Amino acid sequence: MIPEIRIEEYNYDLPDERIAKYPLDNRDSSKLLYYADGKPETKAFTDLPSLLPEGALMVFNDTKVVPARLHFQRPTGAHIEIFCLEPVVPEEYVTMFAVTDRCRWKCIVGNVKRWKNDTLSLYNPDGDAVISMMNLRADLVERDGETSIVEFSWDDGAPFSRVLEVCGSVPIPPYLNRDTEDVDLERYQTLYARFRGSVAAPTAGLHFTRRVLDDIRKRNIDIQTVCLHVGAGTFLPVKSSLVSEHTMHREPFVVTLEFLQTLIARRGKVVAVGTTSVRTLESLYYMGVKCLETGFPEDVQQWDPYVREYAYTLEDTLNAIVKYMKDNGLSQIQAGTRIIIVPGYRFKVVDVLVTNFHQPQSTLLLLISAFVDGDWKKIYNHALGDGFRFLSYGDSSVLFRI
Repeated sequence: MIPEIRIEEYNYDLPDERIAKYPLDNRDSSKLLYYADGKPETKAFTDLPSLLPEGALMVFNDTKVVPARLHFQRPTGAHIEIFCLEPVVPEEYVTMFAVTDRCRWKCIVGNVKRWKNDTLSLYNPDGDAVISMMNLRADLVERDGETSIVEFSWDDGAPFSRVLEVCGSVPIPPYLNRDTEDVDLERYQTLYARFRGSVAAPTAGLHFTRRVLDDIRKRNIDIQTVCLHVGAGTFLPVKSSLVSEHTMHREPFVVTLEFLQTLIARRGKVVAVGTTSVRTLESLYYMGVKCLETGFPEDVQQWDPYVREYAYTLEDTLNAIVKYMKDNGLSQIQAGTRIIIVPGYRFKVVDVLVTNFHQPQSTLLLLISAFVDGDWKKIYNHALGDGFRFLSYGDSSVLFRI
């Protein structure tokens, strides 16, 4: 049954001064809220390795943020901001970033009503020679509600990944209320980021340094990765009073055959770094259900976990995905998820969660409440009372599921 949840019950007062506008000088120097056995305590992030259960499987999201914000100018002089969300033609990220002349993206376009049928040129007020040589242009193909399909074209034969690096800026969260600065180029990216595609960082991972990762490995903890490309929907508030009326955005994810076999064979707890890792890991169960029942690993839909009871074990569902991959000669599999995790959700995979502090009335706060069995207010009141910094560049927490 789809739960009837009022979003107003997941609100709290977050003063602007508690939002971390910039990262700390050192990634691992943040505070860490430790929550276990129903009790929150204040620790340091460098304490994290000693707080994790030995022999655990720790899962990180190795997506990489792309400089997806582009500023164009109409012939009339009007400025148009284009925020790339996901590729359309070509559809695959790897192929998209390799194209050398034109491509199409689903985008959010600022001032879209002022964009008629004219071709836009990239705004280049300083006359940068490399930007001029690329001659990046944008044409509006179609509008679809809050998003638009935009075709980009350019001249110098560079791959689109290079075009974005030269012409784009890192899309830091809108609640920071500032322009992207040089510090964001390094710090709004995890150390282990590998695969381009996100328009928002998996921020729980921003705290990790080589030192912390080495200390984790010393505790016989197996570090593995999945990849979920974070969409701009992560910034969208729940606007409807009832959560059941909120529409979740689709996010693509990739897991390897080797990872699935490691997950099946694990003996310890599963530790997810970030809500994106949680969404990926929990989606695997329902993707496996589809393999068992239809023979094909289809996308996971928003309310799949709630519409009925499932008798399958986690091993049943993971083995079904593995069988599908082996039968089709696949070393990795890509799917999409719209899963929403709200109070009442039954976790199938994740035992421990490392995460930052999230916005009031957000789907991420709903996920936290589900994970700690409704105890989120105790955790957030402790953080607010003890000087923790909030949101993307803020402090961290490690939560043990009751």
